[in-house]
Amino acid sequence: MGMGIDGMVSGLDTTAIINALIAAEAGPQTLMKSKVTTDTALVTAFRSLNTKFAALATQAGGLAKIGGLDMYLATSSSDVVTATASSSARTTRLDLTVNQLAQSHSVVSAAMTAWPATPPVLTFVKPDGTKTEVTAASTSLDDMVAAINSSSAGVSAVKMASGVDGSGTTQYRLQLTATGTGAANVFTAYQGGAAEVGAGTAPELMAAPGAAVLRTGQDARVTLWAGTAAETAITSAGNTFTAIAPGVDVTVNKTSTDPVTVSVMRDAGKVGAAAKDLASSVNIILGSIYTQSTVSAGTSSAGAATMTAGLFTSESTTAAAKTRLFNAVADPIDGQSPATIGINTTKIGDLSFDADAFAAAYAKDPTAVEHVLATIAGRVAAAATAVSDPYTGTLTQRITGQQNVVDDLNAQILDWDGRLAARRASLQGIYTSLEVQLSKMQSQQSWLTAQLGSLDTGSSQKK
Repeated sequence: MGMGIDGMVSGLDTTAIINALIAAEAGPQTLMKSKVTTDTALVTAFRSLNTKFAALATQAGGLAKIGGLDMYLATSSSDVVTATASSSARTTRLDLTVNQLAQSHSVVSAAMTAWPATPPVLTFVKPDGTKTEVTAASTSLDDMVAAINSSSAGVSAVKMASGVDGSGTTQYRLQLTATGTGAANVFTAYQGGAAEVGAGTAPELMAAPGAAVLRTGQDARVTLWAGTAAETAITSAGNTFTAIAPGVDVTVNKTSTDPVTVSVMRDAGKVGAAAKDLASSVNIILGSIYTQSTVSAGTSSAGAATMTAGLFTSESTTAAAKTRLFNAVADPIDGQSPATIGINTTKIGDLSFDADAFAAAYAKDPTAVEHVLATIAGRVAAAATAVSDPYTGTLTQRITGQQNVVDDLNAQILDWDGRLAARRASLQGIYTSLEVQLSKMQSQQSWLTAQLGSLDTGSSQKK
């Protein structure tokens, strides 16, 4: 930017004049900036709506797929057993008796003041013959506890106070507990290394006087169809029996002498909630398009009535998407209205869900209701995908086109910045030159005036 010389000779406010000229010439750029603001807001609204359509496509597609409405509820006749069902479950009834619960193996050593052997080595042997050797840093019981707890033996150790010996020295016992339940985690502990255990020369820790087995590790066990020819015992390392029937898990909480009945049936509550959620998601989109397509009335600062269009007021893409989505829900299925399962249309063009009507229809014929709901979900998924597909979606393509317009306008605005900067420099040069020329003319005028004055003075003296 050139140096300003406002009014040095001419008295003109050249900066104000130049700014006014630039503002007049920047009119097209100002219009483009205004359009960028409006179009950017439109693109943002499009993207938000497209995200909702994409989420709806996923939600509806999940319900429409085979097994998408396979929702089951597992119940137990007693708190002895807790049952859960997944989508792979099927209607069934099981009678089982809980014979025993799973428990971890736990032992306590004889009283001691330090590890009784050097080197301080302990070996754990599992029922499958697996040996894990643990070596402590010293004969200190604290070191042995630390070594056991940091090993891969699957055993936790705690040092417990156990009175004093004859000399008054404090004694301790080591309580060793398997970190997992079940018969496979039962262990035998030996004072010595794995080689000594193999040779039979390592004494068993529990053989020392005062040592004890607190509890023996065992599997949980239940009996199906007790008292019948089909009676079957099933065991589990833990108290949860996974897939005791397809899609059904049971957890045993205590033993029982009487059979406990586990029943699995279709979960009307979950299916109803899925239908309600689908209608709600569709309503959110319909309402968003409606709100942003509404022309609102207002009053200007001068008191005149005004009308303001919404972002989607003249958008055929969103209007078509709204119509297609609404029809996907509202159109009949096999000649039956969706209202038969509680999905109703309203006079303002959205949906309402009647939970009681759905529950009644489901109780009467769950298969028919699920067929209607799955059909609606499939149509909604197709409609939402047609709008939001990342490559072929109508709204996706509209977003791409509108964003291209914004990008092109921004490029033109940048180009105008350069042109206006050049024009400003040119005007500053012109007005600066004008001031210089005026200054020269003023100087010449002053010189001529002085010369004429001297001539007049000379003539007066000669007289």
